[in-house]
Amino acid sequence: MTVAATFEIEYLQYLGQDGTPVAELPAAFRDPKALLPAFEQMLFVRTFDSKAIALQRTGKLGTYASCLGHEATHVGIGASMQPDDVFAPSYREYGAQFMRGVLPREVLLYWGGDERGNDFSGPKQDYAWCVPISTQCLHAAGAALKFKLMKQKQLAVACCGDGGSSKTDFYAALNSAGAYQLPLILCVVNNGWAISVPRSAQTGAKTLAQKGLAGGLHCLQVDGNDLIAVLEGMRRASERARNGEGGSVIEFMTYRLHDHTTADDARRYRDESEVKDAWTREPIARLRTYLTAQGVWSDEEEKAWAEECAKKVDVEINAYLETPVQPVEAMFDYLYADPPPDLLAQRAFALAQEGR
Repeated sequence: MTVAATFEIEYLQYLGQDGTPVAELPAAFRDPKALLPAFEQMLFVRTFDSKAIALQRTGKLGTYASCLGHEATHVGIGASMQPDDVFAPSYREYGAQFMRGVLPREVLLYWGGDERGNDFSGPKQDYAWCVPISTQCLHAAGAALKFKLMKQKQLAVACCGDGGSSKTDFYAALNSAGAYQLPLILCVVNNGWAISVPRSAQTGAKTLAQKGLAGGLHCLQVDGNDLIAVLEGMRRASERARNGEGGSVIEFMTYRLHDHTTADDARRYRDESEVKDAWTREPIARLRTYLTAQGVWSDEEEKAWAEECAKKVDVEINAYLETPVQPVEAMFDYLYADPPPDLLAQRAFALAQEGR
């Protein structure tokens, strides 16, 4: 028998579920103090997430997509990027966006139905929120092509979910990245569920990382609840991309501890025992145990930081609540630079109904 090709997908994990090392730590992350800023950011994101859910429950926010359980993956991705890189998020990567300068009040504006939430304080080259899954992968591929043609050292990073990795947009992006050796990192955040569809029901692939092999990309699977593994996976992919060695597909294995959004009730399709088990693998408890064992974190420090996080988030919430509501005609202002005549006619009609 002649074998045309064989492949292996490397799996990265450095901290076990109980926070103890299970492999030799990468040289870049052996100093536990160097992990503290990212850990603090993870705690901040969780505080923000819980308060955003409370806002929605009290009618002060629209439908909101929780990131509970994704903190290590999202913060690790954001921490690994340079300011002049391009980020193409979906609608849940708050930790990465905060690391890049997006303000929590802008996140709240977006979920409050205000398009000004897409005008980020962070890098203006980053793409806006993307709810249609995986279309942002093509946008990131386009940015990566620009970097390639201009011989620039930047890279493009796109995030999608496990369900998004089955979309044609995802495959088109990875095929382009492989064909042209683009500096593109496609981050597949595998949280186990494409809304109500389990990962096992929406693809027959043994791993989601291996999908990149079809396009000739470097492929890696990472424990997405292990911050060190996330940082190391992103470091490797970033180094390859900046050195002209092409793009990567990284599958981050994590779990969605909350409902898909506040408009969803995951109890209808997901066993409580599954969620309970996932809590034993969650990223913050794991890293907290490790940092405490290393003598660089304590209960007192966490209590003080939790209080600081609550204050910071409350400032952002108040800024959101105090933002003046846009006039009704603003709904026509965010789709076209030069609106077509029929849209202008609708705008005029709306203003007439208000007596203006």
